[in-house]
Amino acid sequence: MRRHTPTLPIRRALGVAATAAAALTLAACGSTDTETADNSTASAEGVVWEDVASAGVLQVGTEGTYRPFSYHEGGTGEITGYDVEVIKAVGENLGIEIEFNETQWDGMFAGLDAGRFDTIANQVTMTEERQADYLFTDPYTVSTGVVVTRADDDSVSTFADLEGKTTAQSLSSNWRTLAEDSGADVEPVEGWDQSVSLLEQGRVDATINDKLTVLDYLNVKGNENIKIAAETEESSTVGFVFPQGSETTVEKFNEALSELAADGTLTEISEEFFGDDVSQ
Repeated sequence: MRRHTPTLPIRRALGVAATAAAALTLAACGSTDTETADNSTASAEGVVWEDVASAGVLQVGTEGTYRPFSYHEGGTGEITGYDVEVIKAVGENLGIEIEFNETQWDGMFAGLDAGRFDTIANQVTMTEERQADYLFTDPYTVSTGVVVTRADDDSVSTFADLEGKTTAQSLSSNWRTLAEDSGADVEPVEGWDQSVSLLEQGRVDATINDKLTVLDYLNVKGNENIKIAAETEESSTVGFVFPQGSETTVEKFNEALSELAADGTLTEISEEFFGDDVSQ
């Protein structure tokens, strides 16, 4: 049985420092919990595969309130989401049980450091800073930044085309920086939904956001009034993160991810949640 620990919901944040020709960085969020995982195999030496295989279970930190990556269907149902289903597929491939520990993002890495769980499945971007402190598996998510316009607007096909146009952006988002670097005037908004509303009303010309956010919206809403008009060349990658010393487990995960990519499982899971393949 998988144990689900209730947590208070917290909104994840996406951070991107980019220009049209510069690197894109995604920072996923999650949630804090002081619950200790009874069956964690983490030790001072890291998460050793022999210990995981012997225990037959891997403890996974995840948010549980972060749609479409980690959430409860209908708010109270079984935990699901893109990250959840990918790591469940990895567990099935490796013959181990996956047990989820729902945890707020602010305490996610603290929980990993303390050995409350063995890995994190919550859209953790593979930044240089994190890679210096932790081990990552091969990526299971690749994303870019995109320009979204009205479906009938053919005036934007590159970021340079935003020169002199107006985009709807959250002032606290790095997408605002990318918009301004592209020469756009920024109309402040509180979030994605408001951006879409202003775009459909013709009050702005475009909005810039993470491709995963846009694909999830289009997959769920099926809004044919908007389209992706341009995409950054640089992308960000997401992997499962482990403490140092977990090389043997990371190697097993990489083997499983490779097999799941080859047999189409990752593509199938990706298309279920996004209507597109974001796994490569």
